[in-house]
Amino acid sequence: MEGLHLDLIGAAGLDPREVEAQLRLLVEGVPFVRLDRPCTVGDGIVTVAEGDEEALIARHDEAAARGRMTRFVPASGAASRMFRDWFRYLEAGRPEDPDGFTATLPLYPFFEELRRRVAAAGEDLDGLLANGRHEEVLRYILAPGGLNYGNLPKALIAFHRCGDNARTALEEHLAEAALTVRDAGGRCRVHFTVSPEHRKDVAAFLEAVKGRYEEEYGVKYLLGLSVQDPATNTVAADLGGRPVTTEDGRLLLRPGGHGSLLKNLNDLQGDIVFLKNIDNVAPDRLKDLRVRWQKVIGGLLVGLQERIFSCLMALSAPGVGEGELEGIENFCRRDLALDLPEDLRSRGREGRREFLFALLDRPLRVCGVVRNEGEPGGGPFWVRGEDGKVSRQIVEESQIDGGDPAQRTIWERATHFNPVDLVCAVRDFRGIPFDLRRFVDPKTASVTVKSERGRDIKVLEHPGLWNGSMARWLTVFVEVPLLTFNPVKTVADLLRPHHR
Repeated sequence: MEGLHLDLIGAAGLDPREVEAQLRLLVEGVPFVRLDRPCTVGDGIVTVAEGDEEALIARHDEAAARGRMTRFVPASGAASRMFRDWFRYLEAGRPEDPDGFTATLPLYPFFEELRRRVAAAGEDLDGLLANGRHEEVLRYILAPGGLNYGNLPKALIAFHRCGDNARTALEEHLAEAALTVRDAGGRCRVHFTVSPEHRKDVAAFLEAVKGRYEEEYGVKYLLGLSVQDPATNTVAADLGGRPVTTEDGRLLLRPGGHGSLLKNLNDLQGDIVFLKNIDNVAPDRLKDLRVRWQKVIGGLLVGLQERIFSCLMALSAPGVGEGELEGIENFCRRDLALDLPEDLRSRGREGRREFLFALLDRPLRVCGVVRNEGEPGGGPFWVRGEDGKVSRQIVEESQIDGGDPAQRTIWERATHFNPVDLVCAVRDFRGIPFDLRRFVDPKTASVTVKSERGRDIKVLEHPGLWNGSMARWLTVFVEVPLLTFNPVKTVADLLRPHHR
């Protein structure tokens, strides 16, 4: 590693081999993902017949009762991005009403709390609005001394009204978890990942509210809280490929993106894990639908896992028969849509057994996908790998060569969207947790150019948590109703009908 001493790596707490691999990616770049075609209903996306839903829900409930399920919520996002337009208004210092602010503000779930905060400061909110003092109102929302929303994590923002109170995004996850992952003893396992600067506030908030939800739902929460491990930070390189150091000679490290949370998921040592973003929640009137479909995909995963484990048990026993091998191959093609090599039959019984065992002995995920309604983000595609085989992957637009007309056409033909509604089976057929790091495609990392103290540098983010970090998992896409997807990317999204 030219220009980089091992003592700098050691001082940063990094693995020299990992640093070398990161620098290689920074120098050589990462290849574009090669789309073969979109996943569509009947070709990569399965649908659940209405008559099958109850059986799947029952299968989910049985596994949940046995204490197998955990909810994992990436919650490190800062709320400042939600309020970007309001921050811009403050910076511009415009006196006019920003986008009908006076008319819409009372519709937000945090309005009554804002009124109380303004009154505590000796002001009258209605009077401020009537007199066009919008900048002052915005400061009460965004700055310390008021709601301080501009400095909080998205998890602690009020998303919905619930009776006379408001519920934060975090509280909605607690409520939904109680309805989906509780076990027979009422224990409910939920794990949040947060930013280091917000850990104390989130922990205090959880401690303050969990008793209320335990009483309301008759559960006992087993809550976990973790931050991105500094060991997942990545190095940077100058445009010549040399590692970048700080002014005091230390290695310049940057956060490795949400793919860094694979380590948190790995450390969880879970069994069946539901993964859902912090901002994808809904008020109580939509919870029945959301809970129903989380249980449907949970039951689908449990059923598939049972069949996979049965195959692996057969493949691990001596003397597996020809009929069993053919049945397993048909299951791989039909139910898991795996692209088996054409010469598999010619490898002999033992060669086939070894190949199929390695193919099936992997983590499994069932991903809910919704009809594409123009939301920004990734979607389900068939991707052709370096070996020529196709597999089902969640792909972001930044991963494809947008300058290639054929690839652009495939991207634009997508019918479905990834709402980050996943259920993951992360233990093997012996009950041992997988080392999830083994199933990452490192070539799906992201390399971009950023400015650092006036100089251009190349920075690296790990493969996305549900993209390249799960590229080598067994993957099934299932269509779920659009109303199960309720993201809040900007504060204005809270005015959408499904959040009211």
